[in-house]
Order: sequence, then C-alpha cells, then structure tokens
Amino acid sequence: MEVVVLSRKSQATNGNLRYVYWDGVNLDDWAKELENALAVVNLAGKSVDCRYNEKNKKEIYDSRLNSTAVLGKAILACEKPPKVWINAASATIYRHAEDRPMDEITGEIGTGFSVDVCEKWEAVFNQINTPRTRKVLMRLAMVFGKTGGVIVPFKNLVKLGLGGHQGKGTQYMSWLHEKDFAEIINWMIQNDSATGIYNCSSPNPVPNKEFMSAFRAAFRQKIGIPAMEWMVKIGVFLMSTEAELILKSRRVIPTRLLKDGYHFQYEKIDEALNDLAN
Repeated sequence: MEVVVLSRKSQATNGNLRYVYWDGVNLDDWAKELENALAVVNLAGKSVDCRYNEKNKKEIYDSRLNSTAVLGKAILACEKPPKVWINAASATIYRHAEDRPMDEITGEIGTGFSVDVCEKWEAVFNQINTPRTRKVLMRLAMVFGKTGGVIVPFKNLVKLGLGGHQGKGTQYMSWLHEKDFAEIINWMIQNDSATGIYNCSSPNPVPNKEFMSAFRAAFRQKIGIPAMEWMVKIGVFLMSTEAELILKSRRVIPTRLLKDGYHFQYEKIDEALNDLAN
C-alpha cells in the first residue's frame, strides 16, 4: 500500500512513502492523489505552541480552516472519492473541567480563542456533505511520542529538576500514546461504522501532580521543583508560548471509542511514559 503525504516541503520518495506538494489552500495537481484512495487523513494545522498574537492567531485559524475546506472540494470533485475522510480536531474544545469528565455525549463546550478555533474548524468539516465518503472527526488530546513534539518540553523540565506540578497541580491532563494514535486511525479506516466525533484520548486523564510524578519516575528524576501559576506565566512568556497549554484542565474521556470496541494499548500514564522513556 502506498502512502502519499501532502506537504509544503518537497522530499524524496522513501519506500512506499511518497511526498506531493500542496499549499493547503488551493486546488492543484495534488488533488489527483485522492482519486480512488482508501482514506484521507488530515492533520494539518500550525502548532499552538506559540504566543497568541494576531499573526499567530491568523495562521492557526487559516492552516486548519483552509486545509479542511480545500480537501472537501477535492473529495467532491473525485470520480472515485476516498472511502473515508478523517480530520483532526482538538479535545481543548471542552471547558476547563476538574469536576467531571468530558465525553462526546455530555461534554460541555468552553469559551475563548482556542475553543473558537475548534468550533470553526469542526464547522468547516461538518458543512461539507460527502455522500460517497465516510467522515470521522478526531478530537485529539496531547499525543506523546518517543522523539519530538509535546514530550520534549516536559522531558526537559524533568531533567533539569523542574518537573514538579504546575499551578495548583489539580488540573487534569488528557494524553494519548503515539502507538494508540496510529492504531486509532487504522481502526477508523477499517471500521466502516465509525462516523462522527470521537474523543481520541487515553481513558485515564490524570491531575497534573500525578502526571508530573509519572514523568519524573519514567525519566528517573527524584527532584521536581513545582511552579506556581505566576511562575508558569513568566516561564511560558520567556518560551514564547501560552500558559493555557499547561494550566487548562482537560479531563477528556473516549466514551465512543470504548463503546465501539477500540482497545487501548496504553491506558495508564505510567505505562505509557515508561515505554516512551525506554
């Protein structure tokens, strides 16, 4: 099976992995790649690990809304469209929640910039009617992998002895191991009954104190100096990012995945981090 990656950077073919240029905005030759495809998986979007100034806000909106819209146009123009279209979304759409879990059925939508991005992103996807292509929306929690991505700043803090809890430490952290991330996508492709919104997160979100304790244990660091909220805000300013990424309580659970039969490889944060650390 060939995998085609739509990318703004030209790269050489690597085995069954082929790269095709697109700008994420306009229909072009890349759209031919969707003909008779098994699946389209859209993970495009500027990283939210940045300061929310006007320039970055615009790029965060545009990268998500434009790529989703133009993929919809390409799918509708296909003679033999893809069987399934899986589009990324974010579990940060739910409100700050320490009191109870948020799932796809009873979860309450939050407010603010990040939530507005999520709502507009999902609206673009939902407004595109693809009668011959099944549609699935992934409300993703933080995905942790062995190299790069969101694990890096946490790992660096822990190694420096600064991996204590952040803020009050009672805010929940929702997370997902990279192996489950990949397997969930495969499950969505193979499972013809999978449609609509799925929370893509471990079944066991944990308070920040427990989360950071698991990080210290996995990376064999006994010392973990905590950071009060005012310290977090200064720190993220110096690192050109936003405190919301650490202080917002995301207590998300994957009710639909569990109900529909997906079996997680990593349900507990200590098991996931021990695997990633080794």
